[in-house]
Amino acid sequence: MNSAITSCEHPDPLQRSDGGTLSAHDDGQGKKNSQPRSPGSSQLAYAILDTPPWYLCIFLGIQHFLTALGGLVAVPLILAKDLCLQHDPLTQSYLISTIFFVSGICTLLQVFFGVRLPILQGGTFGFVAPSLAMLSLPAWRCPEWTLNASQVNISSPEFTEEWQKRIRELQGVIMVASCVQMLVGFSGLIGFLMRFIGPLTIAPTISLVALPLFDSAGNDAGVHWGISAMTIFLIVLFSQYLKNIAVPVPVYGRKEKCHTSKFYLFQVFPVLLGLCISWFLCFVFTVTNTFPSAPTAYGYLARTDTKGNVLSQAPWFRFPYPGQWGLPTISLAGVFGIIAGVISSMVESVGDYYACARLVGAPPPPKHAINRGIGIEGLGCLLAGAWGTGNGTTSYSENVGALGITRVGSRMVIVAAGCVLLLMGVFGKIGAVFATIPTPVVGGMYLVMFGVISAVGISNLQYVDMNSSRNIFVFGFSMYCGLAIPNWVNKNPDKLQTGILQLDQVLQVLLTTGMFVGGFLGFLLDNTIPGSLEERGFLSWNQIQESEDTTKVSEIYNFPCGIGTKFCTSSCTRYLPFWPRLEHGGKGDTGVSQLTLASQISSGKRPKCATETRM
Repeated sequence: MNSAITSCEHPDPLQRSDGGTLSAHDDGQGKKNSQPRSPGSSQLAYAILDTPPWYLCIFLGIQHFLTALGGLVAVPLILAKDLCLQHDPLTQSYLISTIFFVSGICTLLQVFFGVRLPILQGGTFGFVAPSLAMLSLPAWRCPEWTLNASQVNISSPEFTEEWQKRIRELQGVIMVASCVQMLVGFSGLIGFLMRFIGPLTIAPTISLVALPLFDSAGNDAGVHWGISAMTIFLIVLFSQYLKNIAVPVPVYGRKEKCHTSKFYLFQVFPVLLGLCISWFLCFVFTVTNTFPSAPTAYGYLARTDTKGNVLSQAPWFRFPYPGQWGLPTISLAGVFGIIAGVISSMVESVGDYYACARLVGAPPPPKHAINRGIGIEGLGCLLAGAWGTGNGTTSYSENVGALGITRVGSRMVIVAAGCVLLLMGVFGKIGAVFATIPTPVVGGMYLVMFGVISAVGISNLQYVDMNSSRNIFVFGFSMYCGLAIPNWVNKNPDKLQTGILQLDQVLQVLLTTGMFVGGFLGFLLDNTIPGSLEERGFLSWNQIQESEDTTKVSEIYNFPCGIGTKFCTSSCTRYLPFWPRLEHGGKGDTGVSQLTLASQISSGKRPKCATETRM
């Protein structure tokens, strides 16, 4: 879910005091290819095929890890309560380490064999709502004793089985739903489905990913509203008011030795800075006993020592492995719910592919690359289910936005980020540190993060004619039903009975998942109520510039090491929707094909510094 991305208006986060760019490196160590670049790449320090110096790759890879950190950590913490783990920070740290590790694997798979664009993979909020809906079924609700910290013995076999059977259920349904995503991707069905999914379907679907979580965010923030408000204030201050203020930092280079450079610190790390400062202040207030020490007192969970023992208990090294929580189980109700999240994730990822390609100076991705990208994301969800993250994986829009800010679009930087994620997943103490974040600090972060996600969904309406009463009705009705129907079903679960237990569970999960209700109604009404393509937003939503540079398309989007061009060139492969196409006697040039969202697409050139906004 990415917001407006400006390709040339943002100040460079790394800028030398003499006006140059720190990442450009005048000593000439980075490899720069001489291929012709697209208009969007003229402002890049490193384009997609360029290889920066190894030390810069590591630094920028860590930066991408830190950019995705908020979302990666948030998913396990949100699920913890419904998995009966709210009083077990050690297991929470294991889940965080596992999601780091799997995200690293999926990132490397996507860069080398998927869409081959520099896109980081990580946990998806699209799976959170159906997961919570499934865990809210009577069979999976946590026993009362697991909600009382004084009654929980995290080392007891009884408690271990309580949370493990829930995460095994999540593992099973995610693995089954991931097979649907792989089928849609590798079979080429994604191109057909996208003909019918427009902004009026996307807007309620994405917005309703975050809106139903207001209760969880409010409860966490309400543990201590002072700390939550401070966290919100710091994040807003850094991301909105101080983003264009450069901080001088000392830099050592081979040519210029010691010199100062300007670094846009607040623009690059607003969430991390706000979280760390609030975290530190909570530590100070804990040491000085400003916060109450009685577990039942208001503000007690803002103390940093309530989960302090997790750092001593967590091992230094812990290698996550498939089936670490036991053999996955499957229920029909959960599968249908997660499939709704899969559809949302796929549509979001396609938008990320086009936005990323433009930002890194690459031609629009051809169909075979899109099919492969979606298929690899499905494989990533399968791996996430097997490892037991409690979630799936998807393309991280936050990192797509970071490409536009840092102006470094090299594929090798994301490879470095994937390796960083793998290492962070193996170091057990790293996950333990993030599991000790005080609850109100997390609540403040949620309020900002979920608010932005909701707004990003609504921003897709900029492509639609909102002067049309048809469009106002479709969006308004879809959004309102996406909030009202799940609320009623949650309060009256006994009234939704058909006499068939499995069908009751399926309906319970689907109708308590707001993104499914709103997205389905938006899809149904948008495709049945008469309206022109322009009125529905298809034309302006998908104005994609044609590219004639087939040589560059082949180099960027084909398999690495000559696979498909020099090796594995059997004539049978031309029938595979995800395999690169050979043209003119098999020279290896790939013709550029586009994902068609409508039967007619208007074309036109964009201004050189145009602002790109993608779903």
